[in-house]
Amino acid sequence: MSEWRELSGPLAAEQSGPANGPRITFLHGFTQTGNSWKPIAELFADAGYLTTVLDLPGHGGSAHVRADPRRTADMLAVLGDDSTYVGYSLGGRMCLHLAVMYPHVVRSLLLIGANPGIADAHERALRRDDDDVLVERLYEVGVEQFLREWIAQPLFGGLQVSDADFADRMRNTVDGLVSSLQMAGTGAQGSLWPRLMELNMPVLAAAGALDSKFAAIAVQIAEACPIGNVELIHGAAHAAHLQNPEAVAALVERAAKEAI
Repeated sequence: MSEWRELSGPLAAEQSGPANGPRITFLHGFTQTGNSWKPIAELFADAGYLTTVLDLPGHGGSAHVRADPRRTADMLAVLGDDSTYVGYSLGGRMCLHLAVMYPHVVRSLLLIGANPGIADAHERALRRDDDDVLVERLYEVGVEQFLREWIAQPLFGGLQVSDADFADRMRNTVDGLVSSLQMAGTGAQGSLWPRLMELNMPVLAAAGALDSKFAAIAVQIAEACPIGNVELIHGAAHAAHLQNPEAVAALVERAAKEAI
């Protein structure tokens, strides 16, 4: 099994696999860290890919980093460089910002449960209000209770989180998660829907088949991208990479093989 090597830079990141292998970079969702992708990333490192996992701003080892999506894309462009990017939820939104701003470093995209943004200004304002409620809850109850409530949402379809996964999420801080919501939440970012037609790399939009909202969004993403395809992941809700990792690994392989 390949070993993980720490990378230096503004974001906490690790790499595994041969230095000269084709690159795959994995981006996690809100309240997770790069470790959530390691079981899948290790499969590809062992298969000859140079895989990178990282902690997004406000999370894990990057809890101290404050960045909006555009600044996050700046940091990702330096870190991932010429890679297939795999992003889940928050990570998928950051992948899209990277692809729009730095298309030359993105060979292909796999987006899981990702939303390019909220086009309607009123709806976006309502989402910011919802995120403000989450911020207040974080300050009120702290990380542990917030995580329990977050994971218990119907969105996750009864997701059972392992003790190791929960302990890893506990590395997050209140201030870090708050900064992520306020600076990089769906309500904080602008809409990228009009920019999807500019993407010149293969884009595979995926969602859990039980995640009806994001399944519909995945179809819309695939239709909007010049080289877009959609896949629904059976037996999974929003966190498909945790509920059906075998199916997600197959999609990662497909995206990597389609890389330009």
